[in-house]
Amino acid sequence: MAPRKQDVALKRSVLNLRSPVKLRRSSAVLPSVLTFAVIVASGGLLLMIEKGLLNSVDTPPPRGNGKKADYLRPARHHSPTVDTESQILQDIRNRTISTVCGQKNMPHSVWSLNPLQRKTVLQHILVNDEHKFLYCYVPKVACSNWKRVLKVLSGALESVNVKIKMDHKSDLLFLSDLKPEEIRLRLKHYFKFLFVRDPMERLLSAYRNKFGEIEAYQKKYGMEIVKRYRKNPGKSAGDDVTFAEFVRYLLDEDVERMNEHWMPIYNLCQPCAVSYDFIGSYERLQTDASYVLQRVQAPPHVQFPERQTWYKPVTPQTLQYYLCSLPQRLLTELLPKYILDFSLFSYPLPNTTSQLCRH
Repeated sequence: MAPRKQDVALKRSVLNLRSPVKLRRSSAVLPSVLTFAVIVASGGLLLMIEKGLLNSVDTPPPRGNGKKADYLRPARHHSPTVDTESQILQDIRNRTISTVCGQKNMPHSVWSLNPLQRKTVLQHILVNDEHKFLYCYVPKVACSNWKRVLKVLSGALESVNVKIKMDHKSDLLFLSDLKPEEIRLRLKHYFKFLFVRDPMERLLSAYRNKFGEIEAYQKKYGMEIVKRYRKNPGKSAGDDVTFAEFVRYLLDEDVERMNEHWMPIYNLCQPCAVSYDFIGSYERLQTDASYVLQRVQAPPHVQFPERQTWYKPVTPQTLQYYLCSLPQRLLTELLPKYILDFSLFSYPLPNTTSQLCRH
């Protein structure tokens, strides 16, 4: 069987990225360099392509015109407050995204997306006209706190620390609320950013939150998952979904129709179709958030909220435990669905070797 066009294009992208990056050795930049090396230089992504593991990845259709898009501009808005490691990580992401998104079969604007893809991304980009920025929110990547910030900036909320249940729709302006010409104007001239997170850590966070704490998700998704994948479902209320059952459910889902809490970031925010100026990291949340607020000239009293004391973060040890508990076949089949999140945003593929899992 002849390789699909998107597989060939992505393979060429990885080959183009395998040239060594000249960076100074220091403890500050080492994590970024190692991350980039694991994903690209080591050929991990290339190996998955060659073994056919990306056959289930659905990439957007070919663009409709031959114009060259203006992708992420590397280091366009660096400032002294952004440390060296952050700058290097941004440059790595910019270079990777520019190369992968430069392929002919990738979208180069929101208008070259199919209707479902366009609807998804426009419904996830929030607008602030006063400070002229666009924010693509990603569930399980501190999006509730960012929505609080936007509500404070618009005057709908007095403070980011007000103790109220977050309404994720009211008092917020989305690109999907605007007319096409208004969308084009903001995409061209506004500062655009999003925040990303390790794909598997984000999945585990969604699993523990939605099936362990949210009754609506237990009834809507949990009961169906148990019924579909458990031999003897009994009278499960959907609150006892195992991580393996959740993964099996994800494997049967179309990435473009997934619930937003586990839809890949690529499909939510379309970084090939939208030229983001800054991609922040959940792992550097406070530092990167402070930079964004400074960049959009937010008032000094508007600070990104501190993490709540009750919040239980996903630790590396917890993530390793869950991934090691999965049958290797399930993990192998799951990774291709999120491979663009791993590669574009410079996250290492999980290590679940038998030696590591024994420890």
